Amino acid sequence: MPVGTASADAPVRASLDDLPIRDDLRGLRPYGAPQLDVPVRLNTNENSHPVPEPVVEAIGKALAAELRDLNRYPDRDAVALRADLAGYLGHGLTVEHLWAANGSNEIQQQLLQAFGGPGRTALGFTPAYSMHPLLALGTGTGWQPARRGADFGLTVDDAVAQVREQRPDVVFLCSPNNPTGTALDPEVVAAVLDVAPGMVVVDEAYAEFARPGTVSALAVLPGHPRLVVTRTMSKAFGFAGGRLGYLAADPAVVAAVQLVRLPYHLSALTQAAARAALAHRDALLGTVASIKAQRDRIVTTLREWGMRVADSDANFVLFEVGGEQSVAWQALLDRGVLVRDVGLAGWLRVTAGTASETDAFLAALAETR
Repeated sequence: MPVGTASADAPVRASLDDLPIRDDLRGLRPYGAPQLDVPVRLNTNENSHPVPEPVVEAIGKALAAELRDLNRYPDRDAVALRADLAGYLGHGLTVEHLWAANGSNEIQQQLLQAFGGPGRTALGFTPAYSMHPLLALGTGTGWQPARRGADFGLTVDDAVAQVREQRPDVVFLCSPNNPTGTALDPEVVAAVLDVAPGMVVVDEAYAEFARPGTVSALAVLPGHPRLVVTRTMSKAFGFAGGRLGYLAADPAVVAAVQLVRLPYHLSALTQAAARAALAHRDALLGTVASIKAQRDRIVTTLREWGMRVADSDANFVLFEVGGEQSVAWQALLDRGVLVRDVGLAGWLRVTAGTASETDAFLAALAETR
């Protein structure tokens, strides 16, 4: 049979091993969580509350207004959207301090493209967001895992010692941390900034769910041009399907990421939908208090049952199952409740959703104990 042909009953299907893929990508699996059709899905930290109808209508009108001009490229720098984001964050920030992209993952990828890359390293304190080392890999940045304490906390002394030892070009700090849930003491951020030779990125994807008195790293931004705070609209805003993340930093950082961003990376429809959502933020953020109440209910109930639970400032709870976590995960799934196995031995993570979803989770967990 000639090269490049195949019989009708034997179609050729290549595997990754047949392709000249990079050696450091061989054997890896893509990031992702199971997307299963079950009654209760509490594994991806989405906002379980549907978008309110008035906001649906407002977003629909905003999208419709863009349709006639889809033959034109969108605003390459999303200036109006960035101005709206600055107004939401406050802290004296302006459009020059903000940058937006398709989720905070793309924001962090752009930061690694600008400040990481071959011959440079990034450091994160594990367990933490599992996309950070994958983003490092994808940008050719070396990854250095650092450690947290036995309670998943991070002290000033421990953080400083590890940054001094490793001297990474980029440090990732998660506050609140995923998958453990606890926010950082702002003194940790300040101390790491004092000793880090490069950029310090504070991932605040869950900041809106933090408990009272929690201080955002946004308060540390003035006078620290190597500090970046990343946020997302996916969680508290219930805008996960809209894919909008952003950063706040010194204007020089914004100028740096503009060097590596793809042209017209944010569609006109994404920008319009995000602006409409921000204009109705009171309605969208109205679910935050309810979600926090369910989170605290889960923490309190599980501790009353004698289970070990990590403190949480996020919209999820990390809890110890007292055995093989994959077995506990399957037992909950068998009862119609999907939670997240984050690969942490003996622990599972559950998203705080609606009251009825919490009822279902607690009932299923009680049956497995």
